[in-house]
Formats: sequence, structure tokens, C-alpha cells
Amino acid sequence: MAFGRFNKTPASAPISAINVTPLVDVMLVLLVIFIMAAPLLAASIRLDLPQAASATRANPPAAIAVQINAQGELFADGKATDMDALKALLKQQAERNPQTEVQLSIDQSLPYARAVELMDAAQTAGLSRMGFVAQPQAAAAR
Repeated sequence: MAFGRFNKTPASAPISAINVTPLVDVMLVLLVIFIMAAPLLAASIRLDLPQAASATRANPPAAIAVQINAQGELFADGKATDMDALKALLKQQAERNPQTEVQLSIDQSLPYARAVELMDAAQTAGLSRMGFVAQPQAAAAR
């Protein structure tokens, strides 16, 4: 029995060229991301406004805090009041600044009709911005 040798083929040489296909894929993905993100980065409008000596900065909108406790007592900015005086106060504030916010704090035991009564008084006076004040829940109550 004779054993022969197989002719060994020379081992293939390593490829020395760089495969650029993955690089091109990554670059195209980054290009698309930048094209989509560019409008978001330049969303502000830059203006060169004229200067005036009488120009003033806008004040933040004022607020009136209106509270009703569990006994039905009405308070405006921490002072006891009645509904007629509150309506007059809201009317005065609406004439001074119609963007005034009315912050309503109403005891949870009172009926919803009291909240509607206050909202109606504010809207009749000309104030349409309303905020409902709530107390955050305690961490232990969750």
C-alpha cells in the first residue's frame, strides 16, 4: 500500500484592501440624521429689532389666587371677601391686564357648582386664563 501526498496549494494571502461599504453605510445614516436634525437646531428666528427709549420688557402675567375653604368662605389673595367684591376685583384686574391668571383653590368637599360659579365670575369679568391649584401627593400615600 502506497501512501501518496496531496499537493498542497499555497495558503491564500490576506486581503490588504479596506472594505469601504460599511463605512459608506454609516456615513449615509449619519448624513440622514443630520439632515433631519438640522431644522430642529435652527428653530428660533433671529431678529434685529429697532431700538426705542420708551420700550419696556413685558412683565410676566399677573395672577389672582382665589380660595374657598370647607366652610364655603371665599378668599382673594389671602383676604376674606364676598362674591360681589370678588367680581369687582376681577373686573378691575381684567381692565388692567386681561392676561391675568385666576388660580382657583377649592376644598375637595365642596360641590362642583362652586367651582363653576367662580369660573363664570372670572370669565364674565373678562379673564379667561384659569389655573386649578392642587396639592401634590405624599410619597407614602402612593
